[in-house]
Amino acid sequence: MTASPRPAPQQLVCEWEQTRHGIAEDGLGIVTGTFVVALGLHLLKAVGAVTGGTAGLALLIDQLSDIPFWLIFPLVNAPFVALALWKKGVRFTVLTALCVGGVAGLSVVNAAWMPAAGLQPVYAVVGGNLLVGVGLLILFRHGASVGGVNIIAILVQERTGFRAGWTQMIVDVLIIAAAFVAAPWPLVLLSAAGAVILNLVLALNHRPGRYIGH
Repeated sequence: MTASPRPAPQQLVCEWEQTRHGIAEDGLGIVTGTFVVALGLHLLKAVGAVTGGTAGLALLIDQLSDIPFWLIFPLVNAPFVALALWKKGVRFTVLTALCVGGVAGLSVVNAAWMPAAGLQPVYAVVGGNLLVGVGLLILFRHGASVGGVNIIAILVQERTGFRAGWTQMIVDVLIIAAAFVAAPWPLVLLSAAGAVILNLVLALNHRPGRYIGH
């Protein structure tokens, strides 16, 4: 059996142009992804859980201090947004800064308009991490992120092919381990399981070459 011929460079360029996102598609995708991430974090915050990445770090600081989450989240992500400007360019950085600000702003809206007292912790942690994972996928596919470890994970994947989800999972283990100082151990273990779910969503879906739209 003869191998299938490889597509010519001109064909690849043509396919890329046909699948490239328009401005309206990028705008709607970024708004949707930001909303979904913010909703997932709202569920986690409501039960005192954490997750991985800078989102988990922000949730942890929120539990340990009186600083509001809407302020903590941008501050924690600021160094990584600067890294994005250095490594990923102006467009990615601007979109990421907008997404970070959007998550921060929506945290206030969600707290006011969607009281989440009395949520079942397992449901909140599983559902919250699934939502964050799906939201991140949407943002990645439209050239944005919500800062933090996501940026490093994407850079590692682009440079080495090592999947973004696995990189983030390694860092998440360290962040969640720190949660033992703020939360009871059953909730920390539940948070760890939730972070695994989030990163499996990324690892199984965000692969080089799987999605060619830009």
